[in-house]
Amino acid sequence: MKLRLAFGALTALAIGPALPSLSPAAASDLGTLGQTWPIAEPDLLETMHARLLRAQQTGELDRMNQEFSARAQRKVMRPDPVPGLSHAQEPREWEYDPAITVANDIRDAKGNLIAARGARINPLNLVALPRNLAFIDGDSPEELAWAARQGNDAKAMIIMVKGSPFEQMKAQQRRFYFDQGGALTTKFGIRHTPALVRQRGDVLVVGEVVLKREAGV
Repeated sequence: MKLRLAFGALTALAIGPALPSLSPAAASDLGTLGQTWPIAEPDLLETMHARLLRAQQTGELDRMNQEFSARAQRKVMRPDPVPGLSHAQEPREWEYDPAITVANDIRDAKGNLIAARGARINPLNLVALPRNLAFIDGDSPEELAWAARQGNDAKAMIIMVKGSPFEQMKAQQRRFYFDQGGALTTKFGIRHTPALVRQRGDVLVVGEVVLKREAGV
């Protein structure tokens, strides 16, 4: 037993100094293994600048600007048609109630109560609809003629759902509007043209009108 203990002690003394310390404080820089290269990926801003400079030198930038300007002008002159609408095949009429229910008390800057929560307010009781609203397909000669029969600018506001309001303003020397994104036709529930919105008392009456059209139109 004593011989075994003595042998173990001698082994520990012989191997111990050769073992590296496990303490982080004793860690050392072992250097870099293998060859290294600098990062070759170009800077994003430098790449963008180089492409813009090249496009400017070749004239591509001017061409792109002209194309963008032309597309924007076409959108203004002829907006995208309101989707989902068609020509009326049968007459349809209904009432639209513009009244709203107040969700919370409305007060002025001094705290005076203007409208209490739950109150029902109809804007037509305060301000009348100044003129009728005529919704048309501006590419249809029949609907353009129908809209003209609704009266001048003081009596009717002509609102296109398709076509070029600027072309018609120039041709007819009166104002034309466009229902951008179908906001008004959606609000009133209009699905077919032409359609007329007019006031009757404290409601609006919406009517879709059937027109005699050329064959195939």
